[in-house]
Amino acid sequence: MQRTRFGDMACSIARTLDVVGEPWSPLILRNVYVGMTRFEQIQQDLGISRKVLAERLRWLTENGVLERQEYSSRPPRHEYVLTAKGMELCDLLLVMARWGDRWTAGEAGPPVLHRHHACGEISHVELRCAVCDQPMRAADVDVLPGPGSLPAPSSP
Repeated sequence: MQRTRFGDMACSIARTLDVVGEPWSPLILRNVYVGMTRFEQIQQDLGISRKVLAERLRWLTENGVLERQEYSSRPPRHEYVLTAKGMELCDLLLVMARWGDRWTAGEAGPPVLHRHHACGEISHVELRCAVCDQPMRAADVDVLPGPGSLPAPSSP
């Protein structure tokens, strides 16, 4: 079954989903982010088939999210590291984790904690406006057409 391509839509959410919308991709990124950078580590942790993992790693590499780096020449072995583009996607994963901690963790609580480097405290992600630094949630914004939006259809 062919996967739907969203990359040509005039929508940043659709274009992001085109890169990481397949369910294994965010989990692969999470693993690389926490230090599981080798194929065997990722495959063992996720229980994903080798074929699917190879396809996902190739896709993420081709899209500039991961970079493949050789760590052994005899035999040739590679590991995967996040690019700047990939590291920024991990910001999205932190927001997803915050939502999951709130709505799906249950009585056991969050499965992982996040320590902020700047203050050393255990915390969570909060979205803030880049201009005024106030909290920024979906209910606090209006969605307006941007310069990359499609032009409105002309009237007959």
